[in-house]
Amino acid sequence: MNRTYLSFLALALILLVSCVSKKKFVAVQNELSLCNEQLGKCGESLNDYMGRLQACESDKTTLQTEVTNSQQRSQDLRAQLEDCKMQRDKQLTQMGDLAVMSKGASDNMKSTLEQLAKKDMYIHYLQAAKTKADSLNLALAVNLKSNLKEGLDDQDVTVEVDKTVVMINLSDKMLYQSGSANLTARATEVLGKIAQIINERPELEVMVEGYTDNVPINTGCLKDNWDLSVKRATSVVRVLQTKYNIDPNRMIAAGRGEYNILASNSTAEGRATNRRTRIIIMPKLNQFYDLLDPNLVENK
Repeated sequence: MNRTYLSFLALALILLVSCVSKKKFVAVQNELSLCNEQLGKCGESLNDYMGRLQACESDKTTLQTEVTNSQQRSQDLRAQLEDCKMQRDKQLTQMGDLAVMSKGASDNMKSTLEQLAKKDMYIHYLQAAKTKADSLNLALAVNLKSNLKEGLDDQDVTVEVDKTVVMINLSDKMLYQSGSANLTARATEVLGKIAQIINERPELEVMVEGYTDNVPINTGCLKDNWDLSVKRATSVVRVLQTKYNIDPNRMIAAGRGEYNILASNSTAEGRATNRRTRIIIMPKLNQFYDLLDPNLVENK
């Protein structure tokens, strides 16, 4: 009986232990399931928070960029403000200067108007002087042509008005012996007619210019065409002085050599044209400079 009881007791203990362990197992499983469920929810929350964190980081970067841009704009605005202040100060200074200069500007304007009036008077004076000079030169040219036309070919002498002067072109063959500066008898007669007109106009000066062609010359008396042109001009001036009593202070002798040609030297006709003497009748230099002096207008 004792054995039976012991066996029954042992079996009861075994069954009791078995029941307790199963309950604990089920409880543990339930607790594990709950933990897994909670872990899943925590994972979802974690993913949500990670997304929010990334969004916050992006917003932070954007905000930092905006702050940097705002700081740059702020610096630009401060620079513009400083520039505006400088411009304002400069304008205030200029306004002060203008206020100080106003009286001086008024005086200067008055002086300028007076100067313009004088210049206007001077311009009218010059125009009148030019008109008068043109008329006198035209009359002089007409008189010369009238005196020189008898017995002379048009090829030997021409008279023309060029700006403020009258020019008389005389051919080489009529004036000089061939290849020399010696004047012909015909030349002395022609120069006498020109001298008559020159003596009637003592307020004018006379320039005599000699020209040659480009054919080289070298003799015992003449070194080259420069020499020949000067000697020919001198011969004419000397006759005007000694034979026709023209004041030497009114005359100028100049040689232009083979330069300042009128035609090509490649033909005989062209070379003949270039061999010439030009007598220029012009205002005296002091009279010309008087025209350029506005101070003399008041006395006119």
